[in-house]
Amino acid sequence: MSDMVRWGILGTGKIARAFAVGLQDTPGALLAAVGSRSFATAEAFGAEFGALASYGSYQELADAGDVDLVYIATPHTLHAENARMALEAGKGVLCEKPFTINRREAEQVVALARARKLFLMEAMWTRFMPALAEVRRIIASGEIGAVSHLSADFGFAAGVRPEHRVLNHALGGGALLDLGIYPLSIAAALLGPIESVQAQAEMGATGVDLQTAFTLKHVGGGMSSCSCSLRARTPVELTVSGELGHVRIDTMFHRAKTVTVSLTDGVLRTVPTPFIGNGYAHEAIEAQRCWRAGLTESDIMPHGETLALMGVLDTIRGQIGLRYAADA
Repeated sequence: MSDMVRWGILGTGKIARAFAVGLQDTPGALLAAVGSRSFATAEAFGAEFGALASYGSYQELADAGDVDLVYIATPHTLHAENARMALEAGKGVLCEKPFTINRREAEQVVALARARKLFLMEAMWTRFMPALAEVRRIIASGEIGAVSHLSADFGFAAGVRPEHRVLNHALGGGALLDLGIYPLSIAAALLGPIESVQAQAEMGATGVDLQTAFTLKHVGGGMSSCSCSLRARTPVELTVSGELGHVRIDTMFHRAKTVTVSLTDGVLRTVPTPFIGNGYAHEAIEAQRCWRAGLTESDIMPHGETLALMGVLDTIRGQIGLRYAADA
């Protein structure tokens, strides 16, 4: 097992379970440990997914000597604290989105990773999926001409109680940080850095946004229209348009198995973009590649872009009046 990358999963919620499933399809990955605030919870999770060790605190997992990379899967408000904990213990980190609550926290985490020369990456799994790679290839080929517009949505009817994580202000809830980050991140990936943003939102009784829409102007030209919702099941599609046609990442765009090209001359074709397992293996594969190579960041999801996107999220939140305790 000396050639295996030893993973620790910090947290045992829904996203942690999805990543644990993804690790089972990741070549060279070993689930070495899981950490929770409760040993019983960690033990049950570890038994289900075959973890070699289970810990009843986050710090114990961070300090474990047989862990190479730590996947942060805790609530949004704990990402910065937990990422720093793992980095201070000498571990590489793959931190679930949103990377932190705000850019100030993100800058602190990135600075620590760079100072300690440790690997750190935002776990924006869409960035590593085959569908996005295929769209990049199509754009680069010139098939749809020079691109200048992108539209993307991500919404579902949450149907949860007010204290649930997605509506809980104290846990960084709201549509923007949970869902809006998907179209925001992929818009920047395809159309480039963001020059300015304009946003509006519908706020809910718990003080978080239930729906947010925002328009992005990209450096060098091009615009994106994005939306997210916790009230409505939207198509969850993404379309990039150019002079000669458009390419659509089909439903659901964050885990699409096909992309469709439609040209003004009548050409219409669908390209299969199958992914490994449940899709989470792709970001794990990239993290392992970087860690093995001794890199501190990935060129697919570099630190600079994570920081820039956190700054855009801060701007959007300022426009819609959404503040969290970490902003104080």
